[in-house]
Amino acid sequence: MRPYSLAAYLVAPAVFLASSQAQLIPFFNKPSTSRQPDLNRQKRPIMDANAPNIQLPPSSSNDDTPSAPPQGDVILSDVIGNSRQINIFAGFTRDIASVATRLDASILNTTVLAPINSAISALPRKPWEDPRDYAELGASAYEGQGGSDRASRNLRRFTEAHVVPASPWKEGEKVKTLAGTELRWESRGGKAVIMPGDVEVERVMSRVANGEVWMLKGALNYAA
Repeated sequence: MRPYSLAAYLVAPAVFLASSQAQLIPFFNKPSTSRQPDLNRQKRPIMDANAPNIQLPPSSSNDDTPSAPPQGDVILSDVIGNSRQINIFAGFTRDIASVATRLDASILNTTVLAPINSAISALPRKPWEDPRDYAELGASAYEGQGGSDRASRNLRRFTEAHVVPASPWKEGEKVKTLAGTELRWESRGGKAVIMPGDVEVERVMSRVANGEVWMLKGALNYAA
């Protein structure tokens, strides 16, 4: 039987969950990252959200529940998939080994900048597509094993561009993401905005022992 070409997946309809919410699913398969026991987990000190001189983005005005303080030995890999609003990006973090490993490491502080599902769906191209690939290789850019490898690299770049290897992350502090792009954030009228790109932070979703998950209203520039 002739295998389906990867190009066919690019035009496939979004997969609907039981909640009837459309989700983008990468069209290539990767081996899942096995989760290893973290021997340092019990030794990891709890972050103090009220520590002096630490500035955090404000919670959304429509969020009736204030952000909770860090939760004991709970870590980012435990909570990243808890919200349906960011479950597309959460799926990406599990597929990218460099990110999955970091979120599962209690000794590595991280701020995850998770775009909401609608922001990813509204992108002019899929997170695993790159106009340069189409310019060089045409419509068959993502066919075959070579196409799958290119798509994997592009998705890794997109995901790593939304992972900041620091937490707490202070206002104005410039930090390079795992993808190598430099970011900072600033307060504007009671809102936190990621620069460059002016991407607004909806709210801080989770504060756990090894970092935070920030919900973004848009996606950051990942083409660099």
